[in-house]
Formats: sequence, structure tokens, C-alpha cells
Amino acid sequence: MNRTVKIQISGRVQGVYFRRFTKNKAQDLGVKGTVRNREDGRVEIIAQAEADILEPFILWCHKGPITARVDQIELIDMPANEDEFTSFDII
Repeated sequence: MNRTVKIQISGRVQGVYFRRFTKNKAQDLGVKGTVRNREDGRVEIIAQAEADILEPFILWCHKGPITARVDQIELIDMPANEDEFTSFDII
């Protein structure tokens, strides 16, 4: 069963290729969804996958790429719409 989460990440996460690394990690693991920069300086990820695939992705988000500094993560479970995403995109 798919799980969908919204992950909001604070820290030094913009201007450090966070979105590109996130997309690469998501594609490697088979996670679908989106990543975008927010005007408040955070990065927002909507991620959807089977729970056993999503967990390693969420753990990676706590650290992010080597170029970033993750200070805080907010994780929000969302209703899963099975057909909502077909890929992982930067928006």
C-alpha cells in the first residue's frame, strides 16, 4: 500500500542543489512525487511510495546532500491517491 507524505525541510537547503539530489535519490529508490523551493527558504517534498521504499528516502531527507545542512524536518502524512504521481519532478 502506498504512503504519501509531505516533507518540509529547513536549513541551508536552497542554492545547494538539494532539489536535484532529491530527485536523483527518489528515482534511485522508486519514489514518486515532487520537490520545490518555498519562498520561506524551505524545501518541500511530496513523496509517494510503498512504506518500505519511502522509509529510506525519508531517512535520507534528514541528512540531505553533502552540500546542504538540514536543521529541521516536518513530516506530514497525506491521503494517498494511487494515480497522483507517475514520476518524481522538480517544480
